Amino acid sequence: MPLLNEERHLRDAVAMILAQDYPGPLEVVLALGPSRDRTDEVAADVAAADPRVRLVPNPTGRTPDGLNAAISAASGEIIVRVDGHAEIPDDYIRVAVAELQRVDADNVGGIMDARGSTDFERAVACAMRSPIGVGSARFHTGGEPGPADTVYLGVFRRSALERVGGYDPHFARAQDWEMNHRIRESGGTVWFTPELRVTYRPRASVKALAKQYFHYGRWRRVVARHHEGTINPRYLAPPTMVVVTTAATVAGFVWAPAWAVPAAYAAGVVAGGAAISRGESARTRVATPLVLATMHWAWGVGFITSPRRLTR
Repeated sequence: MPLLNEERHLRDAVAMILAQDYPGPLEVVLALGPSRDRTDEVAADVAAADPRVRLVPNPTGRTPDGLNAAISAASGEIIVRVDGHAEIPDDYIRVAVAELQRVDADNVGGIMDARGSTDFERAVACAMRSPIGVGSARFHTGGEPGPADTVYLGVFRRSALERVGGYDPHFARAQDWEMNHRIRESGGTVWFTPELRVTYRPRASVKALAKQYFHYGRWRRVVARHHEGTINPRYLAPPTMVVVTTAATVAGFVWAPAWAVPAAYAAGVVAGGAAISRGESARTRVATPLVLATMHWAWGVGFITSPRRLTR
């Protein structure tokens, strides 16, 4: 578990892991980044209370560095990645390990089940569970079990991680997709199963959401530069929308009919937001179109403006 500023959720997250009904031995390795809150103090308390919890330093605070440090310190043949704010069910590890062995996969993962507490967070959750917001990846929207490009978090064979050299520290974002790509390129199998469902807590503001998706788009293009042929229409849709909508908006000052393009996008976002937020509160339903637009535009702009300097 890589940790940075997770004081609020850390104690509960570790308790969920230690309460797993997995019948074998279990250890929890916490990689501590330079947090600005009381994360280190909480981690020390948790480790002092249970000998199965160990602490390792992650001076850079970067996710791939923390993951690699924790994997190096771990002793198990199976490595389970869990985030500090994730909530896993009691049977998560048992089901994942059984599936890993049943299908002879190198990595098994399930659904990133976004669930919000506030009206805005619930709007983000609606968008993150819908193809309108995030495309058709099964770890977002669900689907049949089977081989996948990537999965949420992941339960790995240690041998697979060692075979591909672990997480690439170059990738500040998209490190999961990038490593799963290398696992598949090496002949391994990444397997999705809807039986695994992890509760994910969305960003709580427009600013935080925009920053998250801007970096997603920026680093997905970096992955594309490193691994040719990995971009498909789903990834190109947001930057294409940004370019076409912006160009049509500017052209509309010269030729008014061009404004039909941004108007059509706005209408589509409003209609889509209404469709995916049925059953939610009025405030959540009002916020959902804004959330969709924020995700689309931030990802698209991040992809378009991704600087060459991020390419190794």
